[in-house]
Amino acid sequence: METTTQTPVASTKRLWAGRILSTIAALFMIFDGVMHILMPPAVVEGFTKAGWPLSTARPIAIIELLCLTLYLIPRTSVLGAVLLTGYLGGAVAVNVRQLLPLFGYVLAPVYVALFLWGGLYLRDARLREIFPIRW
Repeated sequence: METTTQTPVASTKRLWAGRILSTIAALFMIFDGVMHILMPPAVVEGFTKAGWPLSTARPIAIIELLCLTLYLIPRTSVLGAVLLTGYLGGAVAVNVRQLLPLFGYVLAPVYVALFLWGGLYLRDARLREIFPIRW
C-alpha cells in the first residue's frame, strides 16, 4: 500500500490557496446579496428582464446570505456549499432562459461554484478523503 505524507509547507500552501479561493467566492456572494437588498437600478432591470417580481429580491438575498453563512462556518461548510450550488444552479437556469451569452453570463455562477468547492476542497481534509484526486 502506498502512503504519502504531506510536508508542512505543502499543506500550508494548500490551506492558504483554499482560503483565498473561498474568500473571493464569499466576497462575490456578499456583494451579490447586498445588491439584492439595496436594489440599485441594475438589479431592478435584471429582475424585470428575468420576469421575476421585484418583491422577491430581498428574500432571495436573505436565502443567499444564510447559505453563505453556513458555508463560512467550518462545521457546516459542506452543507453551505451544497445549498449554494443549488442557488447558483438556479442562477444558471435563469440566465439560460433569458438566452444570455454563455461565457459572460450563463457560466458565471458555475465559476463561483468552482471557487466555492475548490476552496473548500483545499481547506478540508475530510472532503479530500471522500473525493480523492489521484495523479
